[in-house]
Amino acid sequence: MQTRAGDPGAFAQFDLERVDSPAFVVDAARLRANLQVLAEIRDAADIKVLAALKAFSMWSVAPIIGEYLDGVCTSGLWEARLASEFYDGEIATYSAAYKPEELDEVCRLSDHVIFNSPGQMERAALILESARAAGQDFDVGLRINPMHPTGEVPRYDPSSPGSRLGFPVDQLTPEIMAGVDGIHFHNLCEQDFEPLHATWDKVFDAIEPWFGQLKWINMGGGHHITRADYQRDELIEFLRDTKEDTGAEIYLEPGEAVALDAGILVGTILDTGFNEVPVAVADISATCHMPDVIEAPYRPAMLGESGDPETPAVRIGGPSCLAGDVIGDYRIPGGAEIGKRFAFLDQAHYSMVKTNTFNGVPLPSIWLWDSETDQLDLVKEFDYTAFRDRLS
Repeated sequence: MQTRAGDPGAFAQFDLERVDSPAFVVDAARLRANLQVLAEIRDAADIKVLAALKAFSMWSVAPIIGEYLDGVCTSGLWEARLASEFYDGEIATYSAAYKPEELDEVCRLSDHVIFNSPGQMERAALILESARAAGQDFDVGLRINPMHPTGEVPRYDPSSPGSRLGFPVDQLTPEIMAGVDGIHFHNLCEQDFEPLHATWDKVFDAIEPWFGQLKWINMGGGHHITRADYQRDELIEFLRDTKEDTGAEIYLEPGEAVALDAGILVGTILDTGFNEVPVAVADISATCHMPDVIEAPYRPAMLGESGDPETPAVRIGGPSCLAGDVIGDYRIPGGAEIGKRFAFLDQAHYSMVKTNTFNGVPLPSIWLWDSETDQLDLVKEFDYTAFRDRLS
């Protein structure tokens, strides 16, 4: 998978020695710039925009997000709790499957409770009825599967054949739609406007009979709106037309776009060697700190990587025992010397939320830097107890 992010921005001037290693560093100024773009789209199109916590849930910056967006979308009870504790605005919760014992609290915390199938909605009917009788105010949504693959990697494409995500759009019936306040679909991954437009063409025909009944239509995330070359004018026109055609409130819930190019992951070379190719072991691990590198797979951009073909490429891997814990081959600026600091770009989203402590590999600390004021604050650091206390 080829990433289309990796703009160093102000990080080109950031001294990597100012933080410990490994460490995530998030630029508050770049975060605000991304949010400003999203807010401008929202206002121009007269829609609502929610931040997807599944991609970026650094709740210490929740006040910044609350200045610009309409709320957040969550992926289950724990994210809904986090949203209710720290974030302003609406909470839209979707889960591929709710546990019955968790659903009452989900209803209490959420403005939109979105189900993955009509069967789940039917089994939850008594819980929903009881929650509303208790005064809880929420809409019920249904996630549909457009059955229109658009992604480069099937693992990340909700419309891949056999997908468990969303109810197949060709199976909708009036009986199913009778209890639905809103429709949700999420079909994109780091994509431009055209895949959204093509998806909507498929969805439009399927849900047109219920225009006027539907309160809202949530078009999910995966929109790379804050990337410089995204087709924003076309998006705004499309969203305006869609709102007029459907009579529904339109929602987008970007995750990656919120934190695009707003964070780096700083690491240190611990050892070097040669085994057919130059190799280096770092304190950054693909499997522990950047799982998408292996899952996609993809090659993250390196801050300041040398473009000189005469500079030898070094294969960088992590300290874990997994043979496949390899990030990629890089021309490290200044060479792969032991003790050398380096950083990977565009690591604020997904990498931060997916970290783990396999092998007891330490978690990166989290720093917040404001490139406009140069203020740098340690937000959180992790010690051995972070590894110990998640075990038994």
